[in-house]
Amino acid sequence: MKAVFLDRGSFPAHIEIVMPNGIELVSFHNSTEEEVANRITDADIVLSNKVRLTRNNMKNASKLKLVQVMATGTNNIDIEYCQQTGIAVQNVEGYSTISVPEHTFSLMLMLRRNLVRYLEDVKNGKWQSAEFFCFTDYPISDLSGTKLAIYGSGALGTKVASIATAFGMEPVFVERKNATHTRQGYIPFEEAISTADIHTLHCPLTPETEGLISDAEFDAMKRSALLINTGRGGLVNEESLIKALEKHKIAGAAFDVATQEPMPETHPLRALKEFPNFLLTPHIAWASNEAMQKLISIGVQKISDFIDNQNMDRF
Repeated sequence: MKAVFLDRGSFPAHIEIVMPNGIELVSFHNSTEEEVANRITDADIVLSNKVRLTRNNMKNASKLKLVQVMATGTNNIDIEYCQQTGIAVQNVEGYSTISVPEHTFSLMLMLRRNLVRYLEDVKNGKWQSAEFFCFTDYPISDLSGTKLAIYGSGALGTKVASIATAFGMEPVFVERKNATHTRQGYIPFEEAISTADIHTLHCPLTPETEGLISDAEFDAMKRSALLINTGRGGLVNEESLIKALEKHKIAGAAFDVATQEPMPETHPLRALKEFPNFLLTPHIAWASNEAMQKLISIGVQKISDFIDNQNMDRF
């Protein structure tokens, strides 16, 4: 039985992949859409992190039984075609429930404590010429005592809430935007927007959540508020974010995602590259060594379970 990994290079070489017995794994560093069709022609199983699998490049893969997405999102797969042709599609969930929350708090701390500015000043020699034993040119604020609005109450949001409690914060789960009633354990969206000190996004990108944070929300936020987005780029209107930071409507923002990844030089968020109160990491919140290895292990186990459940012969 043959399995093809179309973008093995999206994981570092030290992350091990041990396939079930009887499965030959052929790995490619990356694959263009034009290369996919030839590479999967005789594959029984295809593994993909972000490479697109379309009707066109799967139509001649007559042996294909399973697409194992080595990520949570399946928007790179033509699900409708797979359903029509009996190709199973599986994703991987639950691998980054430590990595993403820890990254979230790393970003919060960097903003609240103005670490970027202080680190740069030390590199540039300012400490050496300081009058006193330290210098406090930029405000430093604690997380303790702040109200944290969490948008999304799944595994990630729940873990963020537990860490926030340990920091002495007040975590609150936010009801859906435009909801007609507020569920027990949540606060209304409008209340969260106007009262929270820090907003952190952990909800999926759907037609309902696209542009969740836009001009009206920035206008209603505290001027001292921070916005953290380790979810999806489309949750925030990027042009609105730029205006909010340029006009000092909020104190700062930190993102791990963008509407286009990898980010081209022409992307709107590049306008903020010199802003010390805007942090941008390249979609790595999920990517601790432990999380990546867990992802691979879950994916391989799901492949093994699929084969066993289908009574497929591996040899």
